Amino acid sequence: MGKHNNQSPDETDAATDPAWECEGKGACELKHKQFADRFMPHILNLYGACANANDFDMYAPDASFEDPLTHALGVKQIKSAFYSLSKVFSESKIVEYHIQESEIAPGKKEILIDNKQHYKIFGKNIDMISLIKLYVENGKIVRHEDWWDKKPLSNRDTVGFPLVGRAMEMGRRGLMLATHAMMGFGKDPDSH
Repeated sequence: MGKHNNQSPDETDAATDPAWECEGKGACELKHKQFADRFMPHILNLYGACANANDFDMYAPDASFEDPLTHALGVKQIKSAFYSLSKVFSESKIVEYHIQESEIAPGKKEILIDNKQHYKIFGKNIDMISLIKLYVENGKIVRHEDWWDKKPLSNRDTVGFPLVGRAMEMGRRGLMLATHAMMGFGKDPDSH
């Protein structure tokens, strides 16, 4: 586990987290690598609206991504979801994050990224707290969830009235399909 941000972590974080050694002017060095460290540069690119085709290699072919607005199935739809960020926001990035990972079964991991995201739309700054949940099997992400304000995604299992939850799921799928078509069906911007 480590705390990452653009500011220096307070000394209690460094004292309680043996994986990080932080000295002067916010310089931190990770002492014990985590499995999640392999994914973080790519996750930061995705949320920073500067992703390229290689950033999506971390996903299994049939992976899913879901946030309160969209539900993407397969890598091409996941590409459309993240490539659309630069079309909506003039700024988009994760500004702070803390990683926790655990093995839930042999070859299966759950990675939790408690984070703060920053967006700018129509000149207005929006900061949002989020919990990104990555489910990994055999070294690839099979499910990526983004819980805004750390609230579970609304669906037939989490909403009191299952029919309302199902309608919310269908709305997210519909918005994703429209976004997917608008973004060229997952075509990489650098491909011709």
